[in-house]
Amino acid sequence: MVVRRVREHGITRLTLDSPHNRNALSARLVGELREALAAAADDPGTRAVLLTHTGNTFCAGADLGEAGAGGAAPLGLVRLMRDLVELPRPVVAAVTGHVRAGGLGLLGACDIAVAGEGASFAFTEARLGLAPAVISMPLLPRVQPRAAARYYLTGERFDAAEAARIGLITVAGEPDEVLPAVLDGLRAASPQGLAESKRLVTAEVLRAFDRDTGDLAGLSARLFASDEAREGMTAFLERRAPVWAR
Repeated sequence: MVVRRVREHGITRLTLDSPHNRNALSARLVGELREALAAAADDPGTRAVLLTHTGNTFCAGADLGEAGAGGAAPLGLVRLMRDLVELPRPVVAAVTGHVRAGGLGLLGACDIAVAGEGASFAFTEARLGLAPAVISMPLLPRVQPRAAARYYLTGERFDAAEAARIGLITVAGEPDEVLPAVLDGLRAASPQGLAESKRLVTAEVLRAFDRDTGDLAGLSARLFASDEAREGMTAFLERRAPVWAR
């Protein structure tokens, strides 16, 4: 298993545990995470979901070893992000490591995200001949437009304080210190109150999914199949600069 699940005191903790590929969004990880979320939704003992990770990477984004999957990989990520948004339980992300590309889409789909000093973030797609296509649906309604433009285009790395400033995460602070108050607050709320309150704050994000899924999944599939993206991904795996880098 690459997603471990345990419930304690009303909180179901889902841990991404695929260190060999830095918790990349492989078909296996996406499938297991969707199954775990469905189980949490059906569990009356689950008040909220805590999404965390092993190792020094929360999620490295797309699994480049599966990049030839065509439209299947973008649609799988879309379904996973929508599961997170539509889940009738709040989802809290706890990040103590690096987050790249598609992993940022997972953060955007969570209701609350906490990241510690060791966390770092980057939209690396443009450097690979790609674009943050499907992950824009949960992110653009929440991230400051000027900041999205800068980091989408440059691929610069930024820290947790900046991630909180631009709206990518909720709080910059060590999860062990921040989470107890957050989780206690969720445990004190009623299931109905949580579900309906979440519905209010996710309405705009769901409208983006309803409106843009087809176009953005198609864009993502086309980019992954392009010559530039093949060069970008090959260069990344070979640890060299792509031909367009200056």
